[in-house]
Amino acid sequence: MSDDTSPLLRAKAYDQPSVFQPANLLREGRRQRGRPDIAVPSVCLLDPDGDIVRHLLATNQAIEHPGWACYHTTLWTFDLDGTEVGVIGCAVGASFAVLLAEQLAVSGCDLLLSVTSSGSIIPAADPPYFVVIDRALRDEGTSHHYLPPGEWSDAPAQLVARIDGKLTGLAQPVVTGATWTTDAPYRETAAAIAHAESLGIVAVEMEAAALYAYAIVSGREVICVAHVTNTMATEGEDFEKGEADGAHDALEVVAAIIERLRGTHADAVTSHAAPPSSTPDGDS
Repeated sequence: MSDDTSPLLRAKAYDQPSVFQPANLLREGRRQRGRPDIAVPSVCLLDPDGDIVRHLLATNQAIEHPGWACYHTTLWTFDLDGTEVGVIGCAVGASFAVLLAEQLAVSGCDLLLSVTSSGSIIPAADPPYFVVIDRALRDEGTSHHYLPPGEWSDAPAQLVARIDGKLTGLAQPVVTGATWTTDAPYRETAAAIAHAESLGIVAVEMEAAALYAYAIVSGREVICVAHVTNTMATEGEDFEKGEADGAHDALEVVAAIIERLRGTHADAVTSHAAPPSSTPDGDS
């Protein structure tokens, strides 16, 4: 079947706003649940694996946000080195991650981070280690609702420039690189992996291409991090993340990113990233 017969690529009208708006859904959620209209923290975190949220709850570090009216999730807040951070657990997959990104943005979030476990493609270190994703291969559906067809979704360049090579001295290594975003982890065939290798891709995950497409179109500040923990279970002793299922090390990386982007070492920042100067097509 050729590309032009797929509903995924038809009737997108990229220059038109959506009829269904996240602010309206949250308005109705607050009405139905009797929740107050309270802004979420300006910095929020998506935790697709749920390990960070489980750790925070087990150690009594998180409290439920009283105004979050999403029908699908609970937003927890916690203190991370003096910064109030909102976190949502088990936000796995491109469409779910972007649904939450849209809702968080209209609720007061200015900087969204995502830390997801991922499989190694071209090793950049010995797992486990972290990858600040600077671009992601668009092998999923959600990005195609935000951007015309193209190969890559790029991270906001001004954000990557502030953290690339600067997250040093942490418990696990942090590198910068490209990932492959897939909607179908159990369709990672030898041919698909070989193609990713040919593109110089470090790891495979499920959210970044869509979150970056959303960031490009909306001008929002989004940074995605892949925690490379496995070789897709092709070897024994796989999926080892570290202490507390990697929560300690992930939070250390998140704190370091926030410090670079919002702390004393960051350049002056605006609440939103500047939209791209040219019409985005998804290619770098």
